[in-house]
Amino acid sequence: MDKATTNAPLHFDLNTGAKIPSVGLGTWKAAPGVVGAAVVAAVKAGYRHIDCARVYDNEKEVGEALKTLFFTGVVQRSEMFITSKLWTSDCAPEDVSKALTRTLEDLQLDYIDLYLMHWPFRTKPGSRGWDPEIMAPLCLPETWNAMEGLFASGQARAIGVSNFSTKKLQDLLGYAKIPPAVNQVECHPVWQQPALHNLCKSTGVHLTAYSPLGSPGSWIKGEVLKEPLLIEIAEKLHKSPAQVALRWGLQSGHSVLPKSVYESRIKENLSLFDWYIPPELFLKLSQIHQQRLLRGDTAVHETCSPYKSLEELWDGEI
Repeated sequence: MDKATTNAPLHFDLNTGAKIPSVGLGTWKAAPGVVGAAVVAAVKAGYRHIDCARVYDNEKEVGEALKTLFFTGVVQRSEMFITSKLWTSDCAPEDVSKALTRTLEDLQLDYIDLYLMHWPFRTKPGSRGWDPEIMAPLCLPETWNAMEGLFASGQARAIGVSNFSTKKLQDLLGYAKIPPAVNQVECHPVWQQPALHNLCKSTGVHLTAYSPLGSPGSWIKGEVLKEPLLIEIAEKLHKSPAQVALRWGLQSGHSVLPKSVYESRIKENLSLFDWYIPPELFLKLSQIHQQRLLRGDTAVHETCSPYKSLEELWDGEI
């Protein structure tokens, strides 16, 4: 392991020339009424990346928090990196621009730093959830073409995807005029995604990890932080298992999006830059049994969905 790997950067370079902060605050499952305070606490603690999505139903509150932070001079808009995502019900090409306009209105922003296709499938306009009867035919190239229009207009400073398998990302790179800057996926020591990492590194697509701690407080019920090897290494390094999981991500070369609404944990999750996991312990983490936590079972259906099985949805990466 070289020095560049043990010294995790504060930012990673995107293929647009922009820099994405290596640690961001996740807002999935951050309830209305608490997410705004979490954003304020995070920015005051030093976070400069906030990860949002229309489907999280909290972008208006995030927008109010950002407005307050900008107005009071805590931070300037140009210092922040804000991500949002296009939900599956807005993937018809004619709906893509309108969806971003709504998100920008809710966040009270003139532009988004990164706009992602949230999933590689489409649901009927105006629908919620993933029930089989609301699935619509795939139109990934057409949706991506509309995303490219948002990049060209300057409304989205970078565009990318989320939850794309290695094969789906490879396919996208084949038809994209503008390559995706980011693929945001589940990634943590219990789901390390080596094949996807290799493709991203070889094609200049940055990998960002959501649920880098396994989302222990959500319905996913990930037990990543209870992994014995992670606990053992954390004890040796006098760090928390969460810090080791996050530092593993940075040393693997990707950005991480830990979610918390508690100020002490928000700060702890950013305390990653004055220490590192030694090479021999870092290699040990590759021994952990691998398991995808967010599987997308409800997106699979024999007749109604374009994906008849989990194998098809993830192209074997399950």
